[in-house]
Amino acid sequence: MTASEKVDAYIEKHAHWKDELTTLRRVFNSTELEEEVKWGAPSYAANKKLVAGLGAFKHHCAIWFHQGVFLKDLSGKLKNAQEGKTKAMRQWRFEKGDEIPESLVVNYIQEAIENCLAGKEIKPVRNTSKNVAIPPLLKIAFDTNKELQTAFNKFTPGKQREYCEFIGSAKQEATKLRRLEKSIPMIINGIGLNDKYKNC
Repeated sequence: MTASEKVDAYIEKHAHWKDELTTLRRVFNSTELEEEVKWGAPSYAANKKLVAGLGAFKHHCAIWFHQGVFLKDLSGKLKNAQEGKTKAMRQWRFEKGDEIPESLVVNYIQEAIENCLAGKEIKPVRNTSKNVAIPPLLKIAFDTNKELQTAFNKFTPGKQREYCEFIGSAKQEATKLRRLEKSIPMIINGIGLNDKYKNC
């Protein structure tokens, strides 16, 4: 299945938001961003670096900008989904009946692309305390896959930390994505990152 077909399937699966998602997808596809699917949801990248994505939820659909903290947001559209936790990512939410101002959405996307190409990025800070520091890409995956988050929360802090360090310690964005994609089915199946070594 191509990336385009996967996005088609995502929109069909979330039929309640079909009109809104179709409009937003058309806006994204009018830009230079490359459409793909990450963690089961439409995502858009520039030079293989994720810039933004689409998501459908129970009460709203949303655009998220991976490094949205750098956007000027002169129209006051962006929200931090997890105040005090999320440093870089910002969401723009739409509820049923909201008008989607396409030209304004394009402006936000273009600014996000420029920021990405300029290398503006907040990198996760390594946490040496006992608390588990969840990397931004894993947080995004949780937002679009509640089964994944539930399974992750069942792990001990030690196993959670192993996955977080495995994903977050990669220097290249592409490596982080590969590590995340490898980890998702293991987490959902309750398999610790290093279980195979511990059971020898």
